[in-house]
Amino acid sequence: MFSGTLLALAFAVLLVPLACYALPPVAQSLTEPRLQRAEVVPRYQQAPVKLTDRALVSAPKVSDPMPDAEQLGRLLDAELAVDGSGTFSAVVQDVLTGTVLYERDGAAGLAPASSLKVLTAAAALSAMDGGTRFPTTALPGEDPGTVVLRGGGDVLLTAGESDPDSVAGHAGLATLAEKTAAALADKETAGPVKVLVDDSLFTGPALSDAWGEADVAAGEIAPIHSLAVSSAWAEEGTGPGPRVDDAALSAGESYRAALAAALAPKGIDVELSVERGAAPADAVALAEVRSAPLAEQVDYMLLNSDNYLAEVLARLSAAATDREASFAGGIETVVAEVTALGVDTGAMVLGDTSGLSGETSVSASQLNSLMRILLTSTSTDPDLRAVAGGLPVAALSGTLAGRYDETADSGAAGIVRAKTGTLLAVTALTGYAADADGRVLAFTFIASGLDGNTQQARDAVDSAAAVLAGCGCR
Repeated sequence: MFSGTLLALAFAVLLVPLACYALPPVAQSLTEPRLQRAEVVPRYQQAPVKLTDRALVSAPKVSDPMPDAEQLGRLLDAELAVDGSGTFSAVVQDVLTGTVLYERDGAAGLAPASSLKVLTAAAALSAMDGGTRFPTTALPGEDPGTVVLRGGGDVLLTAGESDPDSVAGHAGLATLAEKTAAALADKETAGPVKVLVDDSLFTGPALSDAWGEADVAAGEIAPIHSLAVSSAWAEEGTGPGPRVDDAALSAGESYRAALAAALAPKGIDVELSVERGAAPADAVALAEVRSAPLAEQVDYMLLNSDNYLAEVLARLSAAATDREASFAGGIETVVAEVTALGVDTGAMVLGDTSGLSGETSVSASQLNSLMRILLTSTSTDPDLRAVAGGLPVAALSGTLAGRYDETADSGAAGIVRAKTGTLLAVTALTGYAADADGRVLAFTFIASGLDGNTQQARDAVDSAAAVLAGCGCR
């Protein structure tokens, strides 16, 4: 185990008030407190060594002690059980050798809820460079006095000024409006000015048939557009709560208000109405703002379990690989990119790319296979390997901030790193932990068929991961 000094350092660096995942309405009875969303600490601001990096940093050898599979199995079997309905699918693997130390129905296709976002994250950073920034642009329209706000895939915009130190709000519509106003003044625009919104980057339906009406009504997800303020939350910077029905027009209205304020001192009026429209193909931008880098957005998506951002990243991945930027194109791209990374996706079926759909069929073995790929040195892309480094940390960050604080599992705090997932009848956890001997163990635990015992199942998968973190198991 780590020294008290290193443990205190890791807690001091990582203990920030991060968001708690907004569970579907049917699972809101769970006892975990629901917290206000807060900014994520970007990877470049994190400590250079994290608790869960210890075995990776120390380069474990094949000769180092490995847990005894029989002993480990007895411990995990004791934890992976619930009263009432529900079954568990599970896989535990030694990352260095690939040895499967524990498996229970690992090939069963299930809907793993938001644990699916690990696939979306890996696909995005496989399809695009981690430094990619998405533009939001103001262009002159075809008619004199029109300005077209074109969305380039940034759905973490802020209505206010750009904040270069943030992921959410890195690009601000007020900043874009100020730049636009200066450009219009240089062109001696007399006004009045009319704002149009171009969100044509994404195609096809904005809402998926695979999503439940209750989840949409509760704000778990909203119609997907290629520009949005704060992932379409009705109140910027917070969640859970309601989302706007049309994120593109809502962003356009925020931009229009900011542009009106910026042009007022110049004596130029801006029309109140905002409509959809397009700029001429040869239009030269008046102004532009760009998002935080993709790698930082992936961190944000994983830590906050942001459904809206996950769906957008899948569509952007599709566009980057010359596929249609639609639901179907995003799903096809995620499967294709994960396949290219080395995961056997033969029986994989995705209903969406955020994990809300119950039509998904992904096995614990497939999730665990990807986790090992992300952790091993065979992945030469630092952005890909960093997906694992962006997962929430037990008791410290993201959707695990409120977990592993009970006495029974508190020894795993700061050691287990994993993506959570919760639906009405499902709870899941996929990630990794370093055991007492420094072996890095990749794990996936999925409980399905639950009925009123989701909290108990979630406690069970947490305890199973805690077993790995404290295991010598020989």
